[in-house]
Amino acid sequence: MSRAGNRVIRAGNGTIRAGDWAIGAGMAAILLVTALSAPAPALVPLGYALLAAGGLALAAHRRAPVAVLAVAGLSALGAQAIGVVVPALAYLFAVFAAVRAGRRLAAVAATVVMLAALPFVLLISHEETVGAAFAHSREVLQLAWLVAAGAAGEAVRQAERRADEAERTREETARRRADEERLHIARELHDSLTHQISVIKVQAEVAVHLARKRGEDVPESLLAIRDAGREAARELRATLEALRDDDTSPPRGLDDVPELVRRARSTGLETTLTIDGERDEVPAAVQRTAYRIVQESLTNVARHARAASASVHIGYRPGAMEIRVDDDGTATVDAAPSPGVGLLGMRERVTALGGRLVAAPRDGGGFRVHAELPVERVP
Repeated sequence: MSRAGNRVIRAGNGTIRAGDWAIGAGMAAILLVTALSAPAPALVPLGYALLAAGGLALAAHRRAPVAVLAVAGLSALGAQAIGVVVPALAYLFAVFAAVRAGRRLAAVAATVVMLAALPFVLLISHEETVGAAFAHSREVLQLAWLVAAGAAGEAVRQAERRADEAERTREETARRRADEERLHIARELHDSLTHQISVIKVQAEVAVHLARKRGEDVPESLLAIRDAGREAARELRATLEALRDDDTSPPRGLDDVPELVRRARSTGLETTLTIDGERDEVPAAVQRTAYRIVQESLTNVARHARAASASVHIGYRPGAMEIRVDDDGTATVDAAPSPGVGLLGMRERVTALGGRLVAAPRDGGGFRVHAELPVERVP
């Protein structure tokens, strides 16, 4: 997998950057060249392998810093044991990488083991005196280099952490501004729509009042318009209050679904509601989504389906709930309607909760909206 400016190479279930491979290969080359140019016994094949392994292991220093630290340390000790006295550059870089990754304790513990084991390895393999062994160990791994590597790793770690915090701050600021803009839009939309809906509601209420005053039968459609106007005004207020984090007007939920069915019947659509299973405590977010699914589905039936009847089914089972809305409209499998804003909104709500939604024509005609929502028990 490659990207312009940031090429990465897949390795297992993670990624190793091309730059990390370059570090490993470069370190292996430096160790081999240093060993070949030093006045030391000829390298045996095992020596080449150990030096190469210690260098190439650095390619994984971002993914597994502790493992790289162990490999680099063991390869350095092994190379010294077969008579190759080469500075432990790979181990120094591994200490830097471990501290940078926040594994300071592992870096300190590994370094203590290295400082203690290296003189004994040299003493046994080179048959030198104790003083000469300790002198050679200082050439291979000096304490000042270790301190410098650890300090550099800590400095880089702190710098990266500050950069991450700055990035998070920028993202939070951007989100806050976006929320403020959404609230502003909601207020503007509320002010604009409230006026128009209020006019519709007032006109419908006046018409109902005059009809009753004259002793005339009030048409069901007129009552439906009046009730829909009241409900739309209430929904707008509730939406704006929710955006303001105002809990004085609780959102709609499962208890309000029967009212949706009643209103659908008042428009002339024969609507039935069936509920199966035992309802436990359902989170508010799931209740809101279930209500919106039924509301939008019945609205679509009234607007587009040219249906005579519709059925709403709500089923409860352990850990989940099912919502299904069917109609006997004109939709067919061969002439599936294109999804509108309402269906897209339903799908986004269901997906956000980790659920599943299918909205499509039925084989026997009509349309079906079927949603499954996970329900976690509320403590």
